[in-house]
Amino acid sequence: MDKRTLNQNSQSDSSELLASVTRSGIYESSHRGHLIVTDGSDEPLIRMGKPGTVTFIRSAAKPFQLIPCLLTGAAEHFGFTEKEIALACASHSGEDLHTSIAGQMLDKIGLQEADLGCGTHLPFFEKKSREMIHTGERPTQLHNNCSGKHAAMLAFAKKIGADTKTYLENSNPIQRQILECMAEFAEIDIGAIGIGVDGCSAPNFSMPVSAMANSFLRLVAPPVHLEPAKREACGRIVDAMIKYPEVIGGTDRLDTLVMQAAEGRAVCKVGAEGVWLCGVLPSERWPRGLGIGLKIEDGEEKRARTVVAVALLKHLGVLNNDALPELSPMKIHTRKRVVVGEVACGNFPNIA
Repeated sequence: MDKRTLNQNSQSDSSELLASVTRSGIYESSHRGHLIVTDGSDEPLIRMGKPGTVTFIRSAAKPFQLIPCLLTGAAEHFGFTEKEIALACASHSGEDLHTSIAGQMLDKIGLQEADLGCGTHLPFFEKKSREMIHTGERPTQLHNNCSGKHAAMLAFAKKIGADTKTYLENSNPIQRQILECMAEFAEIDIGAIGIGVDGCSAPNFSMPVSAMANSFLRLVAPPVHLEPAKREACGRIVDAMIKYPEVIGGTDRLDTLVMQAAEGRAVCKVGAEGVWLCGVLPSERWPRGLGIGLKIEDGEEKRARTVVAVALLKHLGVLNNDALPELSPMKIHTRKRVVVGEVACGNFPNIA
């Protein structure tokens, strides 16, 4: 057995059952993972599995990949709107709304779709994807769920005079600044962050799930010692995500549905391979705010991540108990739309 297999087995041994699938009342399958909820105190409010498990943050890093861009004044220089700031944080569905905004961003910075380095894929929105296949329309890089992030990176590079042709290389000044920002918000040493390549070809970051939760806590509740400009950038990002949740995901997407239901109480962001992060804004119940980090170990994104995320926010009182009833528990249907089972999570630990 090689080292990689040993490492995979050790993570499986440390994870915890988070969601189970039953059909006709009989157990069918399960999903394990790691979960943490923190308010910044020494002890987390909820810990399940091993939140110290290191994995990639994937697209949940997008707010922190945008902060350095905002700090340069690039958004003002190129006249980016709040919707465009939201799209820079999005893993969008490639609907007309999203591609239009991405195109506008490129127009403002004087670049073209070909200047993006994210690659192409069919839209996540299945209706749009089917229409394109039916008509023979080929997807462009604007349909890529990360096109907003890449447009913002190009604006960042152009504003500081960095090479827009190599904007995705680790050695590019914008990527160095992004890495520094990620380390600061996750509260870990920059040397402890592993660098990988995301699906959109941008650098991505590995770190403990607990550090990911810390980053979202600091996003929604920036510490008082943080530089005023960084605090302002956090506020702009949070405000844009709350104001335009349909831009962050799209039709029937988890982040969009959750933020719409939360009505300004939280921002959240999916990442590939079962990652989901959430920041609960300071409130009477949670005066310090909350940072939530979730990793579904097998990378499942449609069922377990959705069910656990919604159930957890109800447990924390962020969502009303009657909110999003179709998502948690999630019903399993036959092809004739008869309900025959469900995906549900177990009980979360009580919070004092």
